[in-house]
Amino acid sequence: MRRYNLKVLGISETHWTKDGQQRLASGELLLYSGHEEENAPQTQGVALMLSKQAQNALIGWESHGPRIIKASFKTKKEGITMNAIQCYAPTNDYSEDAKDQFYDRVQPIIEKCPTKDLNILMGDFNAKVGMDNTGYEDIMGRHGLKGRNENGEKFANLCAFQ
Repeated sequence: MRRYNLKVLGISETHWTKDGQQRLASGELLLYSGHEEENAPQTQGVALMLSKQAQNALIGWESHGPRIIKASFKTKKEGITMNAIQCYAPTNDYSEDAKDQFYDRVQPIIEKCPTKDLNILMGDFNAKVGMDNTGYEDIMGRHGLKGRNENGEKFANLCAFQ
């Protein structure tokens, strides 16, 4: 984080269970969210690593299961909060139901963030959005790779909805 001067770093596939926070020997704070059951499979999992500066600005954070974590930070601009939402979406191999559940869960989290705030949606969406931005000109350019996959369609629709 120091090398690239990052203040907040999103992590996917931690493979940890439960949620919590842990201070690292280097001083960074790790906020993590995984499966709720202790004996659940060690799959999925997301985390946010915070620099000391980000820790000082932290207002609060929320665990939303093994695929979504959100943290809110004070900014230098009064009345504006920065909301960082780290996600790990199911791959295309998962069932439609599992993918729909993920997007049905992340959308209301985004919607609860005031539009006046700085809202950052980041993570591994296992999505290829492609180069064709027809109908999505406001949210994406034409510099993607190859075609759009099913997750890319779902991700583009999520972004367009906002």
